[in-house]
Amino acid sequence: MTSLPPRAGRHCHSPLNSLHATVYFSPDVAKELAGIGIEDPSAAYFAGRAAAMGAVGPGVVAAAFYNFRHDLIARHLPAVWRTASPEAVLQARLRAVDSTLRRLLGEEAVDSDEMAEAARLALRATEGCTRHARPLYAAHADLPVPEQPHLALWHAATLLREHRGDGHLAALLELGLDPLEALVSHTATGKGMAPRWVLTTRGWQRSDWDAAAERLRERGLLDTDGELTAAGVALRADLEDRTDRLDLAPYELLGEQDVARLTELAKGFLVTAALAGGFPGDLVGKG
Repeated sequence: MTSLPPRAGRHCHSPLNSLHATVYFSPDVAKELAGIGIEDPSAAYFAGRAAAMGAVGPGVVAAAFYNFRHDLIARHLPAVWRTASPEAVLQARLRAVDSTLRRLLGEEAVDSDEMAEAARLALRATEGCTRHARPLYAAHADLPVPEQPHLALWHAATLLREHRGDGHLAALLELGLDPLEALVSHTATGKGMAPRWVLTTRGWQRSDWDAAAERLRERGLLDTDGELTAAGVALRADLEDRTDRLDLAPYELLGEQDVARLTELAKGFLVTAALAGGFPGDLVGKG
């Protein structure tokens, strides 16, 4: 039995994951990847997130990323690796992370004792992660830990994000939510990406979205207005609880006091990043 308060791991993961995600909306990433020849935004995303797995093709990425249309991935992979090697992409990504965090958080925060403390705690938590059946986590776990604390924190946040994410995919499979059903039902919670962002970045058409919504309605999970039914709310709650159980080990290892402290530190950095414009204003919602 865990000694952690209910959902403590989820509450810690959430700001760390969001802090990690600032890089996906950062102009610094586009600049760095364009500098090595990758200018298309989708190609940059796939290369940047998949590079830790090596020069993989669209099948591997479709499996590991789960909710992207295979056709979209295949437009860019494996071709992108003829433009830049995975090693070059990883180096460019880390440069972008450095400039992004310095810009959003400020030099004082980057060089602070709190940043060093957060990096230490997050890296300690990653010692509880496991590689088996977690391809994106395992690939990133083989990368070296950066020396600078703000980069080490981002690296640790990446490991914790992908560790939870890999477990989340197992839960999605068990509960029978296909890639687009997962996105539609998440958006219906009011916490997921707005449909416009999903359709723009994931390669799906509006007809695909509507068909997934209809399948959810047939299962009694979505109503005619696109809102989750009671059964839909229960399923999404079950999904997150299953994910919590699969992702408990890192936070159990860290312990209640340090989990609370890491959560506090991560929230502080996240608020600063958000106020500095780290995320698009229309990213989340049902519209």
